[in-house]
Order: sequence, then structure tokens, then C-alpha cells
Amino acid sequence: MTATADAPIDTPAPSDLDGLSYQDTLRVLSEASVHQHFDAFLDIAWDSPEFEVIPDDPRWILPEIDSLGGTEWYRSLPQERQIEIGMYRMANIMKVGLQFEQLLISGVMNHLIGMPNGQAEFRYSTHEVTEECHHTQMFQEGVNRIGMDVQGGPGWFVRVAPLLALAGRGLPNIFFMGILAGEEPIDYLQKSVLRSGHEMHPMVTRVMQIHVAEEARHIGFAHSYLVERSKDYGALQRFGLSLAYPVIMRVLCDVIMKPTPKMQKDLGIPKSVMREVYWKSEKSEKLLRDTFGDVRMLADELGLMNRVSRRVWRVLGIDGRASRFRSEPKSAAV
Repeated sequence: MTATADAPIDTPAPSDLDGLSYQDTLRVLSEASVHQHFDAFLDIAWDSPEFEVIPDDPRWILPEIDSLGGTEWYRSLPQERQIEIGMYRMANIMKVGLQFEQLLISGVMNHLIGMPNGQAEFRYSTHEVTEECHHTQMFQEGVNRIGMDVQGGPGWFVRVAPLLALAGRGLPNIFFMGILAGEEPIDYLQKSVLRSGHEMHPMVTRVMQIHVAEEARHIGFAHSYLVERSKDYGALQRFGLSLAYPVIMRVLCDVIMKPTPKMQKDLGIPKSVMREVYWKSEKSEKLLRDTFGDVRMLADELGLMNRVSRRVWRVLGIDGRASRFRSEPKSAAV
């Protein structure tokens, strides 16, 4: 049975998984996927009048909490131009989210291909892949309805994504770190917008509500998987992963959050604005650090914080205090 069409999923909170064994965590997440889930075409009223996409609708104006929407450049533009840029940005966020979901689906299926019978991990992982398939449909439908011909991630990412999916089989720790690098920034961005109280177009709001609700399970699984696998790390492997982890996070964060050269050209974003927003101003530096509070918490738990790796986090601009708990509001975490 799908969840109701007008309310987020009542998914297990991160604290519900505290103290559970890995196998029990998989069981709880699997049961939640069975009883509380969304269908992209049953639980979004795409054809309702309130979801109609009207080009002059001011609800497409970006909230100030958005990295681009909060710039003086964007706020000084005529309303018509702000709406156009807002529609493009929302469509592009959905498109890059779709591309990451496709990478996740491919990599997880590679990961499962040789798994022995009787593994709880197989069942939960296939539940997650099913949900991610619905997300790809949801995101693509959103892009189609908005009507902007967006690229999503940068060209290099689209080209290499099929190769990155192979890591699901041969380099599962790296792959699941990559999953988190794709999920955490989008999750943080969407939660920030929803918490801001800014009135967005209802179609965008509904897509965000669904994605945030189900991603809570997916992120929880990736955290649990890496914690379980970290028990087998040798000293050399742990050190290598400690250096790879922040680099993966930082590179894929740019793929998700930073406008591509095509987007910059299409929207006429000045280079000075790009330098300010990504990531040279005090506000943007704080946003970058805040995005990875939960990720730093996990790095501590995995034993991946050491004298050398901490310097890598700092050089990349994503260091700071770790979250005390998953999804801690960052106004309190910084």
C-alpha cells in the first residue's frame, strides 16, 4: 500500500535504528519499505490544476536560503528573470538527482549480482532500488512538466557514471561512500528549503517531501553498511579510505550543487557570482561545511579521522564539528 498523497512518509527516524544489529536494521528498513512507500504516478497529482506550471508564477522564485537565490545579483533581477532562473534551477536539481539515482541503481545491482542466498541485505537493497526507480520517474516527470531542457550534472560525470557503477561490485566501500556523496548534499539542500517556510511551487514541494522521506531510509542504510564493513578494515585500507572519503564527498558535491558551464551560459550567471557562491564568500563556505556535518559524524564512527585526513577535510573546505545526531539542524551544529 502506498503512503497517502498529501503527507510525507512516516519513515523510521535515525534514532529508531540506534543499538540495532546490522541484520535487525535491515529488517526494520525492509518492513518500512513494504508498508510506507510512494508511487511516482499515484501519489503526485501531476494533472491537478494546482500543479499546473505557469511561466509567470512567482512561486518559482528561488528562496534566499538557496545558494544562488540568496545572491544580490539574483535578487536584483526583474521578477520575470528570477522566475525563469528558478524554473531552470529546480529542473536541473531534479535532473542531476535522477542521474545519481541511475548510478545508484546500476551500482547496487552490480553489488548484489554474486551475493549468497539468505542475505537480508539483498532484500533491503532491492526495496531501495525499487524506490529509486520511482524517484527517477518522479524527477524526470518534474523536469518534463517544467519544460526546461536541462543537462543535469556536468558532461564528464554523465560520461563516466556507467564506469563508476562498476565499483558496486569491486570496490563496495568506495561505492557506498559515493552513494552518500550523492545523497547527502541533495538531502541537505531539500531539507533546508522545506524548513525555510518559503512558498515554492506545490509540485516542487511535493517532490521534495517524497524524496526527503524515502532518502532517510537510503542514507540510513548506507551509514549502517559502511559501519558494518568498517569492522574488517585493515590499517592500510582504513588510512586509504580516510583520504578518499573527503575527496569523494567534495567532488560529487560540486556535481550536485554547482551550476554546470552549460547552465552558467544558458542563464548568464556572471563569473564573479560563480566565484562568490561556489565557494569563496563567508556564507557559501559555511553552507559547504554545514552540508557535511552528518558525513563527518560517520567518518568519526568509521575511524577515518586522523591527523592527515583532517588536513584533507580542511584543505577541501568541508571540515568542522561533526553532527551530534543525524539531521541535526545546522544552525545548532556550527
